[in-house]
Amino acid sequence: MSQFSLFRSTACHFSAFLGIAALLTAVGVSRANQGGGQSESDGKRDEPKYLFVCAGDQARKNPDFLAVVNFDENSNNYGKVIAHAPVPEPGATGNEFHHIGLSADGKIAACGGLLSVLKGQKEVFFWDVSDPGTPQFLSAADPPLSAITDEFHALPEGGFLVTMMGGAMGHAPGRVAEFDRQLKLIHEHPDNPPDDSFNPHGIAVRPEINLMVTSDFICPSTTLDAVAGGLDFRGSVRVWDFKRREILRTISIPNAGGTIDVKLIPHDSQERGFTAGMLDDHLYLLNTRRGTARAVFDFASIAKGGWPQLMRITSDGRRLFISMNQAGKVVMFDISDPDSPRVVKVLDLGRDSGPHYITLTPDERRLVVSDYFLNEDNFGKVHAEGDHKIHVARITENDLALDPRFRLDFNTTFATGPARPHGLAIR
Repeated sequence: MSQFSLFRSTACHFSAFLGIAALLTAVGVSRANQGGGQSESDGKRDEPKYLFVCAGDQARKNPDFLAVVNFDENSNNYGKVIAHAPVPEPGATGNEFHHIGLSADGKIAACGGLLSVLKGQKEVFFWDVSDPGTPQFLSAADPPLSAITDEFHALPEGGFLVTMMGGAMGHAPGRVAEFDRQLKLIHEHPDNPPDDSFNPHGIAVRPEINLMVTSDFICPSTTLDAVAGGLDFRGSVRVWDFKRREILRTISIPNAGGTIDVKLIPHDSQERGFTAGMLDDHLYLLNTRRGTARAVFDFASIAKGGWPQLMRITSDGRRLFISMNQAGKVVMFDISDPDSPRVVKVLDLGRDSGPHYITLTPDERRLVVSDYFLNEDNFGKVHAEGDHKIHVARITENDLALDPRFRLDFNTTFATGPARPHGLAIR
């Protein structure tokens, strides 16, 4: 069957795609998926020294790559790229590197190929970054039941849980793929996935209470020009038994217009969390026990149609950060009272900046933002290019302010030409 025929045969078959908190420990202190940890000598968190960036060539002619950036504020080379590790052939180009995972010990970086299924390429790519200055490509994986890699969750014993938005051909249902510490695929969960638009994108875990959540975002094939009609967004959050890797219930939010991310509130005795409707401009408070969602903030009060997207929550459960892609803004909330989130600061990155991926440093003193979501170029309906810059913002109790010393533009940094930075991880 031809590639075009596959798309015409079903709205959820696929040949090219759109996919488009960190792991909390029982005491909620460390962030395993960001490589955060404690110093053996004094018990304090290590100062972050390296920023890892998953990126792709804008022209789709050169290999996708992992970039390593000097993130040491005391260094004269702060903000400079110190390593560039391309994907080896075969299958090096056009993967559209998306989100990133950093193992619990900080020695393994993983990047997901959002469009790898287009060329029948591998889906998940692993590097040894134990020496950040010389990252070594290790292997790539291609889960047989799923495709379209999105978010990573680092497991404390090593390995990852990875949301895969689609089935093997890109259609629903997707899966959550599990890799062990040897980076071997051990299962794709659940064994019997829901048949109601299961396209997982965001993921969050509270292992101390045996709770995991994933959020469904979109039917990937509907983003393609070859498929008639508009985009088919999802609006649901799945509540899982974490240990058994089984879905317990579904929280339906039918008018959300794309629940792209989900986060659980650390230490919350009611086991609540947050998600956002990308198109309906609402922040939702989730009750994972009852399986309900309630709108608690209207993003239209900041910018109507601003596309609230990825979220991060501090380990004390008091601050929530969320990117607004089309508005060019990042919002910091006080969520001390989850029922009534309060805007503390709106960081304006400028018109057409396109902020999407955000991550906190392990010490939670800085927020890092990349300006690129997805541009399907000449084959799809999504064109959210952004300006390809990476920003660092300093966090205080009542402010979120850009660090003027950090200036990194992926349009001009690499000899191969403009690149699209997406996933960010810090060690």
